Amino acid sequence: MDKTLVIIIGPHAVGKMTVGQELEKITGLRLFHNHMSIELALKLFEFSDPEYKILNQTIRETVFNLFAKGDFKGLIFTFMCDFDVQSEFDYLNDLITLFKSNGAKCHVVELCADFDERIERNKSENRLYHKESKRNIEFSESEMRRTSKHHRLNSYDEEKIPFESYVKIDNTNLSSETVAKMIKDKFDIADK
Repeated sequence: MDKTLVIIIGPHAVGKMTVGQELEKITGLRLFHNHMSIELALKLFEFSDPEYKILNQTIRETVFNLFAKGDFKGLIFTFMCDFDVQSEFDYLNDLITLFKSNGAKCHVVELCADFDERIERNKSENRLYHKESKRNIEFSESEMRRTSKHHRLNSYDEEKIPFESYVKIDNTNLSSETVAKMIKDKFDIADK
């Protein structure tokens, strides 16, 4: 069985999870969006607690190992990457290495969208349903603005990105279904 890892990166509310949900529907890859571990860890610990980080990392490492080494078609993982922090690329490349060492094809998709569009998406029913910690819209929007000022969450145009199989998609005016099909076609991922 061919195994595939698709990592979807991009800033808050760009549509990583929603595109991942659509990609899961048409490929049969399983979606592990970043808030699946975040929300569980936040139920037990404060974000600033060292235990939060330990639990979040442990959940992710366990899922990655189970999917990389198990008899599964593959995994879609979403991640918000700071493009100015080398350790974030190292983390993603370690994940890619784990999957490649187990015979997987690995792809990275970067999503970008206009900030005003992302502010609207931050209030979407799907996002709020799956991400309990985002339900305080005022706080969530404030966090988006603050983080966007202090971290570079998208690549520059023409920037060399350290992934062998990579695409950047501006999904400001594209549906999640359209983007999922673009990803599937670009990387020749098999149907469900």
